[in-house]
This record gives sequence, structure tokens and C-alpha cells, in this order.
Amino acid sequence: MLDKYYGIVIRGILLHMILITRSQTMEDQKLIFTRFLQGKGLRLTTPRQLILDEVFAVHQHFNAEELYARVKQISREVSLATVYRTLPLLLEAGLIQKAVRSCGRDRYEHILGHPKHVHWLCRDCGAIIETDMQAVLGAINAQAQAIRFKPEDISLNISGICWKCAANESETQNNER
Repeated sequence: MLDKYYGIVIRGILLHMILITRSQTMEDQKLIFTRFLQGKGLRLTTPRQLILDEVFAVHQHFNAEELYARVKQISREVSLATVYRTLPLLLEAGLIQKAVRSCGRDRYEHILGHPKHVHWLCRDCGAIIETDMQAVLGAINAQAQAIRFKPEDISLNISGICWKCAANESETQNNER
């Protein structure tokens, strides 16, 4: 009985910690962006705030048009041009990064509070799979040390075929025989 009670209490505490962390992250991103803009003589306007909020509400890769469609559902006052002008500011402020380029468009992701990861890009279906970079970071740092190179930023995108498309290719080849 006590195990069940403590399990519920611990889950409640963890949920509370996650919500506090999420709230702090949202305040952190606003503060970081506001200070960055002030340093450039700019303001955090309502459209920029809406774009910033939506960037951090999206938990997947997005392009400018997808972001615009999401922001437009909240406010029709934000134009696609404003989204395109705000993305470089968010990049320069260190709040987002270009994750990959697919279908002729840059895809972005928010990075504040997220660990570095590897992007695995399927050339057939366009799927983007992420894995923790820790598994390969040791090898990268060892190589850097061997050539006396000091990495400042590491991003790793690997193109190939995902397991679903590989299975489909294999099935197609079997059917052709």
C-alpha cells in the first residue's frame, strides 16, 4: 500500500518539476530573446512574441511555412514575411538551429534546454529520426584531439534509408523476382 502511495507522490513531484522547468524555460527563452533584440536596438513585438511562443510549442522540426501556418491560427496579424525576418534573429540569439534541409527547405528546431543529437535523414520518405549524440561524441572528440582540433559546435546529419523504406525496397525487389 505504501509503495503505491509513494509511487503516486513521486510521480506528482516529478510532474511538478517538469512543469516548473517548462515554465522556467519559457521565461528563459523570452528573456534571452528580449535581451538579444535590445542589443540590436529592436523590441520584442507581439508578432515576434507569438512566433517565439509557437517555436517552443512545436516539438518537432519545422520550416518557415509550417511555423507561419501555426502562428496564423493564433493571430492573423503575423505575416509570412515577419516569420522569415524573425527566424534569423532566433538563430542568431541561439534559441533555434537549422536542423536539416529537406524538400528544398530549411527545417529548424528549438535548442534551448535540449541535448545535442544526431539527425538520421531518410532519403526516400523524408523521415527525420533523432538519437542522442553522446554515443558518438567520444569518437568525435578523440579524433579532434588526435588532429589537435578544438570543436566549437558539432552537428551531425546522416542520410540514408530508414528501416520502413528499406523493408519496402526489399519487398519490392522480392516481388519483382
